[in-house]
Amino acid sequence: MEKENKTALVTGANSGMGLATSVELMNQGFHVVMMCRNEQRGKEALEEAKEQSQRDEVELMLCDLGSLESIRRFADEFNARFDTLDVLINNAGVVSTKRTTTSDGFEQMLGVNHLGHFLLTNLLLEKIKRAEEGRIVTVSSGAHKVGKIHFDDPHLTKRFNVIKGYAQSKLANILFTLQLDRELEGTGVKANCVHPGAVSTSLGVSRESGFGRKIHTMLRPFFLTPAEGADTAVYLATAPELDVSGEYFYKRQVADRAMRSRDVMLAEELWIWSEKEVGMAQSND
Repeated sequence: MEKENKTALVTGANSGMGLATSVELMNQGFHVVMMCRNEQRGKEALEEAKEQSQRDEVELMLCDLGSLESIRRFADEFNARFDTLDVLINNAGVVSTKRTTTSDGFEQMLGVNHLGHFLLTNLLLEKIKRAEEGRIVTVSSGAHKVGKIHFDDPHLTKRFNVIKGYAQSKLANILFTLQLDRELEGTGVKANCVHPGAVSTSLGVSRESGFGRKIHTMLRPFFLTPAEGADTAVYLATAPELDVSGEYFYKRQVADRAMRSRDVMLAEELWIWSEKEVGMAQSND
């Protein structure tokens, strides 16, 4: 009997690093689920992934990481269809130059980049634990080094700025990985996060106004390609020799990171806060 393909789920798979990651995982024989918010862009990305890889082991599933209801609906459908999930790549990310909120009232960057992935990962965790070598890879950023978790005003209702918001969300990604590793102790699942480097994607370019496009075009020669940026995420998802978990990687190596991102008490505090925000908190708290 032919061995079934391993399954990988990539969030934000419609462009840039997400698309490049999907293609490379397809090249390595995975059945890839491309999770996208927009159906039209998702369908175009699906065809692009097939064309680039010359493979058909891929499908599109829709989910809006800015909606807890959408995430729960997605997880129900995914869990009903798949017995195991070998690789989860938490890749989707947003940058908001103005303060906007998700449908649940979360500040957009914290809501999508952290809380959406927090809920998604937890809802799929049992399927990942069933895999022979489950891997969870969360895309963070070197921006975490100027980040702080603003527990007094996490959704930045008072003094919003884009750097403050983005850095908070990227620090949250690493603290999430740190605590997730502790939650997964004894399961064999490895959870790591990655700084992809300065990657040439549309992140930070407003689709509505085009804001940021000119600067982005000017700087593009200095950026990594999406495929180069995806390299470490794919390595963390697939390398059989990988024997570490709970770490922060850059260029396939454990990388220097802010002291704050190593704080296990802060990671636990963020986890408990996040459970409450997404409605996962135990009723007997």
